[in-house]
Amino acid sequence: MFDLLMSADMMLEDPDGMAELLSEKLGIYQHKRWRQAFDNHPYIAHFLRVHKSLAVSPTRIEPQWHLDKPNPGDPMFHDFLESLKDYQGRHRPMMTHAVVVSLSKPDFDALISKLMRRDIPFRMAQRTPEMPFDRLWLGTRPENPIYSPEVDGGLCIEVMGTEPLCMPEDVFADEPVQPTDLNPGDMVRVSARGFLVRDLDDTLRRLSTNLDWEPKEVVQLNGEGYRRARMPFRALNSASLDLIEPTYWDSDAGHYLNNWGPGLYYIRIAVNDLKAKADLLKERGVKFSWVDESEAAGGGSLIRVDPSELRGQMFEFEEV
Repeated sequence: MFDLLMSADMMLEDPDGMAELLSEKLGIYQHKRWRQAFDNHPYIAHFLRVHKSLAVSPTRIEPQWHLDKPNPGDPMFHDFLESLKDYQGRHRPMMTHAVVVSLSKPDFDALISKLMRRDIPFRMAQRTPEMPFDRLWLGTRPENPIYSPEVDGGLCIEVMGTEPLCMPEDVFADEPVQPTDLNPGDMVRVSARGFLVRDLDDTLRRLSTNLDWEPKEVVQLNGEGYRRARMPFRALNSASLDLIEPTYWDSDAGHYLNNWGPGLYYIRIAVNDLKAKADLLKERGVKFSWVDESEAAGGGSLIRVDPSELRGQMFEFEEV
């Protein structure tokens, strides 16, 4: 099992503008110290928070974009990134640069040894002054930096150490850290990141065989029109990774898969008092739909923000 899902990412041009939009529309927190950009690693990324405490919500929201400039820190990444765009489809509204998961150093070292022993394709970035730690991508090799879904079933997984994230120790406590002094409508944590797949059993088989990663549960949600496998993380407040295979074409998930193909789906955020959050969205002029009873939210209500509000990105809110 991995430690946590580091971020719910979105790869799109003008990540600075997207960070402003998410703050303005949804109330997601941003800060100049949470913006990352390096000359030798030409990209811009914002690691936004739905709650200011990383112990409460360790998974962040990450609008990011790689610039068309020389990349001395990782000269092979441009070719790899272009292959990711080709794999996902260049017109897809929601695209990922990587599903980034983390492991503590002993487990990270063990994973690399396992990949080498099993002859599973992966590539590691060189350590640089800006990033003096290890990162690896699955389904590619240095001599051929083109992504292939054979290892992770199309999830585009990047693995990095947990230590560089500088998480508070209580992120990994036996009991999840609870927020205090919540107001009605306050966001608590990123609860789930959805990812559409064509063949859930095949994806789960690859994750099990290659990475020893098993789902917490696999359920059929007839009301939603899909099967969902929930992939867990050691940090109890981490967002889950929800792998979704549509079972009916005439469903929201079925339409999206057949419009745009597999890949990123929703970012779901748990809030305190869902009706109060709906009122706050109305005050900000944000279009959304209210679902009274959603299987995806455990039978509770769900807010689905109109993707046109957020440059095609799908955000949902559920009761904490």
